[in-house]
Amino acid sequence: MQLSYCYMASPVGQLKLVANEQALVAILWDNENPKRVRLAELIEDVSHPILLNTQQQLIEYFSGQRKVFDIPLDFEGTDFQKQVWSALLTIPYGETRSYKQIAQQLGNEKAVRAVGAANGKNPISIVAPCHRVIGAGGALVGFAGGLDKKEILLRLEFKHRI
Repeated sequence: MQLSYCYMASPVGQLKLVANEQALVAILWDNENPKRVRLAELIEDVSHPILLNTQQQLIEYFSGQRKVFDIPLDFEGTDFQKQVWSALLTIPYGETRSYKQIAQQLGNEKAVRAVGAANGKNPISIVAPCHRVIGAGGALVGFAGGLDKKEILLRLEFKHRI
C-alpha cells in the first residue's frame, strides 16, 4: 500500500505526517530513527485531505485551542502494541500516566517493560500522546522525539489545561 506524506513546521521541530487513503498512520520527528517505524512506499502529497486535516488540528493543539484530536487513525503493530496505543488515547490532556499505570489499565501490571517498549514504537506521536507517559517517580523518560520535545509538549499542555 502506498502512503502519502508531507512536512509540517511545529514548536517541536519539523514533523513528517504520513497517511493512507483513510487515516493517519504516522507522525515522525525530524531526528527520527528510520528503524523505529517501518512504512511502505511514501509519496509526497501536500494536498492529501487527511494530512491537511492533521496539520490544522496540530496547529490548533500547539496554540492551546485543541485538547482532543478527531483524526481517523490506523495503527500498524502487534495486538499488544495496539492495546498500548489505544490506552494512550485515554490519557486526558494535561495529565500523565506511568508505564505501570498503563500496564495496570491493560490488566497486566507486570507488563511494565513491554508497555515501555510499545510506547517507544508508537507511530502516531502527539495525537496518540506517548509524551504523557512518564517514569514511576515522575521522571521524563524514553521519548522518540527527544526528552526536550517531551518537556515542551507537557509544558504546553500544563499551560493550557484549564
